[in-house]
Amino acid sequence: MILTLTLNPSLDRTIEIASLDRGAVIRAAAAHLDPGGKGVNVSRALLANAVASRAVIPYGGDEGRQLVRLLAAEGLDMVTVPVTGPTRSNVTLAEPDGTVTKINEPGTALSPAELDTIADAVLAAAHSDGQGADWVVASGSLPPEVPADVYARLCRRFAGAGIHVAVDTSGPALSCALAAAPALVKPNLEELSAATGMPIRNLGDVAEAAGKLRAAGARTVLASLGADGAVLVEEGGTWYGEAAVTEPRSSVGAGDAMLAGFLAAGGSGPEALKQALAWGAAAVRLPGSRMPGPADIDRVIGRAAVAIRPTDPGRPLTTASPR
Repeated sequence: MILTLTLNPSLDRTIEIASLDRGAVIRAAAAHLDPGGKGVNVSRALLANAVASRAVIPYGGDEGRQLVRLLAAEGLDMVTVPVTGPTRSNVTLAEPDGTVTKINEPGTALSPAELDTIADAVLAAAHSDGQGADWVVASGSLPPEVPADVYARLCRRFAGAGIHVAVDTSGPALSCALAAAPALVKPNLEELSAATGMPIRNLGDVAEAAGKLRAAGARTVLASLGADGAVLVEEGGTWYGEAAVTEPRSSVGAGDAMLAGFLAAGGSGPEALKQALAWGAAAVRLPGSRMPGPADIDRVIGRAAVAIRPTDPGRPLTTASPR
């Protein structure tokens, strides 16, 4: 079973528009309201593909109650933890060419006592119903006032209980988590560059930066590169993969679907990378933050759109890191 923990979940409203014109009145072509948060999305993707998962979700206020109702309607296996502050709401503007503009609220602060209660809920969920958890995915941005080392502390606690920990976050929270030796980290291009201080212009730079994260403590690095695919660096080797996407609709949650596919396929090696890319590409073809099911993923694989190959160090990236 794969557990997920989202410290800063959200309600995600995605609005499809023809183009984003500042200062203009824009009429929406469509709108979608979905549960949000990186760990929530990972569990939703696993649920859509009949992979055992349980989500631990702090929630508060009317928004939090609506989030729980939406997830319950999807049939998600979850453990909810009430907290004092309200759950945040996010807005995404999606254009036909795949351009996405996101406006994310900061979320609500969690007290030390609430953080302890949440961690206890994860460990209880890991051993309930006689099902032992193989992985805990700790992911997403941190709420205000939550210390940057919280994922590091949670990683040590969960790993001490014999559970592999995957961390998907950014900034100081990612840097702190590396020292706790997570089994897996999944940075995107910008996060990889920020964590290492490296400009990243080609696949060789990606592999080098991923190696630095491994040297800092992470055992496996799955670096998602958007339209350029992904690089997997682990003890057994380094692989590059890409998945062609025609008619992209929304990249919201695509990285979460990628991580779900990687873990569902065993969390190691080129076959897991192939599944990760297929799940991520399938998510990009869907509106809002919908997660792909087997038919969506099989459609990507059936078109032979996923390719895994050795990393070509000199291959330039379509979009280099900003550093």
